[in-house]
Amino acid sequence: MSGGEIDQVLILIAEIEACGREACLDRWRAAFGRPPPKHLSLQFLKRVLIWEAQNKALGGVSAKTVRRLENLAAGKAAPATAKPGSFLVREWNGRTYQVEVIDGGYVMDGKNWRSLSAIAKHITGAHWSGPRFFGVQ
Repeated sequence: MSGGEIDQVLILIAEIEACGREACLDRWRAAFGRPPPKHLSLQFLKRVLIWEAQNKALGGVSAKTVRRLENLAAGKAAPATAKPGSFLVREWNGRTYQVEVIDGGYVMDGKNWRSLSAIAKHITGAHWSGPRFFGVQ
C-alpha cells in the first residue's frame, strides 16, 4: 500500500469520525446494503464503519478468519487448536494436570481419553466444555 493510499484511508476515517447519526446510517446502508440493527450507539456505528473501510482498503481478513468469526457469532464452538504433540496444562484445586494431545485423542496420567470434556469431567466431577476448561477455545 502506498503512502497516498494510506492518506486516503486516514481521510476516510476522519470523515467517518466527524459524521452525525444520519450520515453514519447512510454510510452503513451504502457499505452493507441494509440498515444497521436498531439501538446501536453512534460510537459503535462509527467503529464498524471504520473497520469496514480499513478492511476494504487493506484487503480484509482471510476466509478462514471470517468462517471462525461467523461460527463464534452463531454460538458454535470453535475447534480446538492444539496439535498432536502439544501439552495442555491446567491447575485445579491445587493440583496441576498435564494432558498430551495425540492423534485422535489425549493422554493424561497414562490413560487415553477421547475428548477434553471427558477429562474435564474426570477432574472436576462436573460437566465442562473441555476446550474451554483447558483454554484452547
